[in-house]
Amino acid sequence: MEFGEKIKELRTKNQLTQEKFAIRLNVTRQAVSNWENNRNLPDLEMLILISSIFHISLDELILGGSNVNNMTEKLIKDGSETRRAKLTMVTTLIGAFLLFFGFACFFIKANSVEYIDAIGILHENFYLIPIGFLFIFAGMMVFIFTGIRFIIAFVAHRK
Repeated sequence: MEFGEKIKELRTKNQLTQEKFAIRLNVTRQAVSNWENNRNLPDLEMLILISSIFHISLDELILGGSNVNNMTEKLIKDGSETRRAKLTMVTTLIGAFLLFFGFACFFIKANSVEYIDAIGILHENFYLIPIGFLFIFAGMMVFIFTGIRFIIAFVAHRK
């Protein structure tokens, strides 16, 4: 049974009009109508309120039995999109930090003092150059792979 059918069945079984049901949920009658006609779906907070009004579990309300319905698909999709957004944010931050540290290595190298001691040994921070390049390369790779993943997800979402 689809989510809209389930809401309508519960509402009519409890002898509530769309208007009365909307007032109890503090939404418009049109919102209830959209839910019942599967044009729109309520958010998680609203689902909790609906389940408490009808005294049914969220499992029964969302799953509507043993079949997966459109509400279940929406919750699964929202969860995967949230995880993808968090992963993208974390990888972008990692890439930014890598780039920052790479440029910081070059800045430190440019401003460090190089000298020859009394024995004739040159003292310089030569190791900062390859380390800086390594950080910049790693940061760019993180940005490129994150961008490719974003484009692939965007194209897949549009289909």
